[in-house]
Amino acid sequence: MSSQSKKIFFGDFVFFVDENVYEPAEDSFLFAESLDVKMGESVLDVGTGCGLLGVLAALKGASVVVVDVNHSALRCAQKNIKLYNTRNSMDLVQSDLLQAFRSTSKFDVILFNAPYLPTEDSEGFSLLEKAWSGGRTGREVISRFISEAPKYLNPQGRIFLLQSTLSDIDKTLRKFVETFLQVEIVAEQALPFFEKIALLKITFRSRDQDSRKVLSSQN
Repeated sequence: MSSQSKKIFFGDFVFFVDENVYEPAEDSFLFAESLDVKMGESVLDVGTGCGLLGVLAALKGASVVVVDVNHSALRCAQKNIKLYNTRNSMDLVQSDLLQAFRSTSKFDVILFNAPYLPTEDSEGFSLLEKAWSGGRTGREVISRFISEAPKYLNPQGRIFLLQSTLSDIDKTLRKFVETFLQVEIVAEQALPFFEKIALLKITFRSRDQDSRKVLSSQN
C-alpha cells in the first residue's frame, strides 16, 4: 500500500484510505452497521470513497458496482477490493452520481452516503472537498440524487441514503414521498453541536396504498 495511505478499522475489518479520498467517519460506520444487503442482489454503491460499503456488500454475496467521481477514490477502492479478494463480484465506474449509466440499468439496492455539509459555493473545491460539500443548503447533491436514483431501482428494490439534519432530513422525506416513494428512518446517531445523522430506506409503494410511511427526523 502507498505510504500516503492510512488504516481505518471497522470491527474486524481494516481499510486503507489514501490522502485524497474521504476518510470513513461516524456516518460511514453507522451506514456499515446497518447495511441491508442479501446474497445474489445487485448493488450500486454511489460515492464509494475507499470502497468500504461496496466491499462489505460483496462479502455478503452481492454483485456490486462502485461509483465515484474521484479517480483517486476508485484507485483506493480497487486496493481494498484486491485486499478482500472481491474482484470477481465488483466493478468500478467513474461517474458523477449516475450519469454514466444507461436508463435500462437497474439495481436491487442503491447505497449513498451523501455529501451533506452546508458550505460556500463549491466551485474550485478539490474532489476530496466535494466528498462532503453539499453547497449552501447542504442539499445540492442530495436533490440531484433524489431525482436520479429511483429511475435505476428495481420494482422491489430499496435505496439507502445517509444524510444529516444540517441538510434538512425532513425535506428529503417529503421529496421522496412526493414522487410516490415510501421512506423510513432505519438508523440514527446524535453528534456534537445538535447534529444528527440518519440512514433512510426508500422503496416504491403501490398506488393503492393510502398511507405514507414517513418517520420525521424530529421524532
